[in-house]
Amino acid sequence: MGKSIILGALALFLFSCSQDKKVEVKNDTLVVFHAEKLPKLLNISQNAMDILKDWPEYNALETSFKALYNVKDNDGLSVVIEDLVEKQKLLEASTFPDKFDTPQVKSRLKVFKTYILKVKANMGYGIETAIPLEEMVGAYNAMSDQFMVTVNNTLDTQQLLGE
Repeated sequence: MGKSIILGALALFLFSCSQDKKVEVKNDTLVVFHAEKLPKLLNISQNAMDILKDWPEYNALETSFKALYNVKDNDGLSVVIEDLVEKQKLLEASTFPDKFDTPQVKSRLKVFKTYILKVKANMGYGIETAIPLEEMVGAYNAMSDQFMVTVNNTLDTQQLLGE
């Protein structure tokens, strides 16, 4: 009886300590970026551009964003996304022009930031970036559209509210 317990313990020890060398196959599919599949940028009206041209942080973000359409590979995309993250932070911390210092514009900027970070996260995990990139361009276009809506808004809210 004692020998069987010792043999059982020895067998258990040998099997538990054996290292199964499993070959892990990493699914390393290379996700290729195609700039031509991105949605087109919204053209901003001249009235809005007159205000935006004096906002250097926005102009820097716009330049970086347009560089996205010249990217040829994933490494270039990574550089552009990192640059967009930095430019977005600078824009968020900057002083907004009086006309655009509204919750509507600032919320569009936060949504844009969310999609930039989503693209960055997908790139970090090696996940397909096509859909988040389309969403990011959509958020950028929504922000551009909000600039035009804000400039073209002729309602005087103070008079409307009776203040």
